[in-house]
Amino acid sequence: MSGNAAPAQVLIAGNPNCGKSTLFNALSGGSAHVGNYPGVTVDRTSARLRLGAQEIELVDVPGMYSLTAGSPEEQLAVDALLEGETRAVICVVDATTLQRGLYLALQLTESGIPVVVALNMMDSAESLGLQIDTERLSQLFGAPVLPVVATKRRGLDALLAALDEELGRGSSAKRAELVYPPELEADVAKLVPVVAKWRPETAPSQLRVFALWCLLSLGEDHLRGIPDDVRRAVQEIRQAARALGRNIDLEIISSRYAWLDDALGEACSAQDRGPSWSERIDRVLTHPVAGLVVFAAVMLGIFEALFAGAEPLIAAIESFTGLIQAQAAVVLPAGVLQDLVVEGIIAGVGNVIVFAPQILILFLFVGFLEDSGYLARVAFVIDRVMKGVGLHGKAFVPLLSGFACAIPAVMATRTIERRRDRLVTMLALPLMSCSARLPVYILVVGTVFAGQSLGWFSAGAVALFSMYTLSVLVTLAAAAVIGRTVLPGPAPTFVLEMPPYRWPSAQILWLNAWRRLRVFLVDAGTIILAMTILLWALLSFPKSADITEHYAAERERLEQTEAPEIDMAQALRSLDSQEAAEQLGYSFGGRFGHAIEPALRPIGFDWQIGVGIIGAFAAREVFISTLGVVFGIGEADEENTPLRQALRDARHADGTPVMTPLSGISLMVFFLLACQCMSTLAVVRRESGSWKWPVFLFSYMTVLAYMASLAVYQGGQLLGFG
Repeated sequence: MSGNAAPAQVLIAGNPNCGKSTLFNALSGGSAHVGNYPGVTVDRTSARLRLGAQEIELVDVPGMYSLTAGSPEEQLAVDALLEGETRAVICVVDATTLQRGLYLALQLTESGIPVVVALNMMDSAESLGLQIDTERLSQLFGAPVLPVVATKRRGLDALLAALDEELGRGSSAKRAELVYPPELEADVAKLVPVVAKWRPETAPSQLRVFALWCLLSLGEDHLRGIPDDVRRAVQEIRQAARALGRNIDLEIISSRYAWLDDALGEACSAQDRGPSWSERIDRVLTHPVAGLVVFAAVMLGIFEALFAGAEPLIAAIESFTGLIQAQAAVVLPAGVLQDLVVEGIIAGVGNVIVFAPQILILFLFVGFLEDSGYLARVAFVIDRVMKGVGLHGKAFVPLLSGFACAIPAVMATRTIERRRDRLVTMLALPLMSCSARLPVYILVVGTVFAGQSLGWFSAGAVALFSMYTLSVLVTLAAAAVIGRTVLPGPAPTFVLEMPPYRWPSAQILWLNAWRRLRVFLVDAGTIILAMTILLWALLSFPKSADITEHYAAERERLEQTEAPEIDMAQALRSLDSQEAAEQLGYSFGGRFGHAIEPALRPIGFDWQIGVGIIGAFAAREVFISTLGVVFGIGEADEENTPLRQALRDARHADGTPVMTPLSGISLMVFFLLACQCMSTLAVVRRESGSWKWPVFLFSYMTVLAYMASLAVYQGGQLLGFG
């Protein structure tokens, strides 16, 4: 093969949870490229490797149970499998659930595509007492059927050798032959000419497969790119069949399963060993009460890892970022370039990589739960709760992850198969109170509730508990509303086959987690960095020459003062902070803060809080450091006593205090409900594939936050709590 020739495209297909991606990683050695299928954000994972004398491109397609497609995501897999560029397919089948996996293998062999069937997890099948005659299955399917254990790399050499042979043989090999009812064969014959006009490049042997696919897939679907004449022809055939009392879907599916039953009867046998250890464990993990208790304990452990485990890494990243900023400040001359590099570029990069520990830890845990088979049990139990608000059972893990950080939580929605259900989840979960909101809560509580109590509890504890409880209730309500109005559709169906328990491969867990982290750092990180620099510019320019000259004169006067009681360094730092605060007020961001102050007054805020809110769009934690600059006290954090005192002393123009218990609650409610996180918007953009959804998310959350804060503040004043 010449160096410029395109490599042969080989697809790895299979049911969800069959070990397909594990086999892909084992074959590729982790050297995968992750991109997107055109027009959508479903990952297209591929890798190139040498097979004999030729190079092949191995592509891991989305998991599916059959070539019948009911969603655009499933259509991607079908298109990839049946289009002319595909030279061969490795069909991965879970050996412990043969019938379901071999249904897809049967469809593929029908199509005439060169197929190699990999019976994965053969060790688990043998432990269950299953005896599988792979040679007989190969004869029946007309395709190599080989035993493999992907996690232990067993059988991979034989698999690649069979693939090399199939690529050399092409599609001339004899495949499984099914006999369908004569009436159905007549329907297929009618549809083939219509399909041929739609897909003139398709091989004649595959037109029949496409006709069968159309008869099963077209109807109550949301598929794209289907010509109207094909839909009309399918509709006419199905209507004519219904008029005669026929069910085309049942005829196709029952014919295939009848063939499979006969084949499995010849090639497989099982020993009755009584209830397995897996079944005994399932009695606990799928129990309505015990299952929830176990899951709560598991999630508590994950949260502890996200908070405690990631904290040292986050602190190290922040310290390293601060060190780089300090070094840059020394190397670069004072001025705009130094500010851009230190406060814009370096700070922007820091805002990206600071999320890496939590994302990596979360996906390691989610990958472990999914690959072990436990996540399917959780989804089964939680679905009873989630169904009431129109959420998919698998949405619960991303929602709970939102308590730590919305960014990995949005990425975790990939475990939800249907796009509509994923969108509903990712548009609601940013309302979960993430850890970045906590510093704001702590600042407000320490400012306006210090020393107060409500019965046996401190007022601050009650306020924090209320915020987290409110976040859960509002998230579920938002999901229900979005699912019924913005994204209406049938209630999420949740037909779930419990995969067997298995011990995940540490290498595969790491590769998958690292791959997702890399996607975030490259794709979302680019947007975050750009927006951070933009916010820096808005809060830094223009500069006032008058303010600069005034404080230069103040410094000169101070340095000439000989009073020994003055801490010169502290006094100079105070002047620097005051100058920064005034320059901030003069900047575009500061002017915008003044401009929106009339809209903020009804919810209890002033322009200084407004500037903090603008700065917090880069990251909610920035709100506190921005207030430190606004109030002229330098570096600040949630425990900073001068900042708390400055907030207590702040006054409106009429002399009334800015920060009261009522305005503090209003501020916490605003931060709870507002989308003050451009990182989340960037990830939603990436996961949804459109700017429409992050714009909608930002808009509805901002309106909701303002209206809720308005109700809290104005309602509180009417009740005399002002």
